[in-house]
Amino acid sequence: MTDDLPSSEPPASRTPPAVAVVDAQSPGNVGTIARAMKNFGFEDLLLVDPPELDPDGEAYGFAGHAREDVLPNADEISFDYLVENYHTIGCTAVTNEDDNSHMRFPYSTPADLADRLPTVEAPTALVFGRERVGLTNEELARIDEICSIPANADYPVLNLGQAATITLYELRSLTLDETQLPDLERVRAPEPTVDRLYDQWGALLEELNHPDEKQDKTMRMVRRVFGRADVTEREANTLLGVLRRATERPAENSDSV
Repeated sequence: MTDDLPSSEPPASRTPPAVAVVDAQSPGNVGTIARAMKNFGFEDLLLVDPPELDPDGEAYGFAGHAREDVLPNADEISFDYLVENYHTIGCTAVTNEDDNSHMRFPYSTPADLADRLPTVEAPTALVFGRERVGLTNEELARIDEICSIPANADYPVLNLGQAATITLYELRSLTLDETQLPDLERVRAPEPTVDRLYDQWGALLEELNHPDEKQDKTMRMVRRVFGRADVTEREANTLLGVLRRATERPAENSDSV
């Protein structure tokens, strides 16, 4: 880890926020957060009063491929430096939902932040607290705003690694242009192919002597079903082949009579 950054050289403005972990007790949680950062495209890890991070220990063991960059490149800084040089967003399960008793009100959800942070010019940091008590009231009083993950009101408390992973997942649009999942718009069958599929359904209904008064209604249902399905070109062509064969069978059977 690198030492505290000089206060005369504040971080450059950037949209993807840094991730700050305050006084984590478990090296494994630091490694878990680093791994989540790697999963969702975050790079800047800030550690306030961290535990010892032995390269042969739990933190690096839990970090996965983040052991190669995110974790060893983490900056160890003071809480004072953090709040003086970043727009800070404290992540907490306790929101104090009204304005009668609060340290910071109102609160945002991670999804709210995903929409708003691209417009924030200042360097930002998502701040996660200790495993058992999170951020203290004194720390929250110095933080700019708070974020909370919607959860079961009977048990909203998440462990540190879970909270960071969920938050970073919700903010992945700030860092990733694409993921390993395919773009459904690119894999959906071309419209001419889908139209041929509908035409073949119509031909089958005709061949089966489906009642004339029901054909329009049935075709509307077929279009709704396939419209929701986003069939691929391969799927559409396979279904076309099946429907053509089904359409031809009645004619074949009548010829053999």
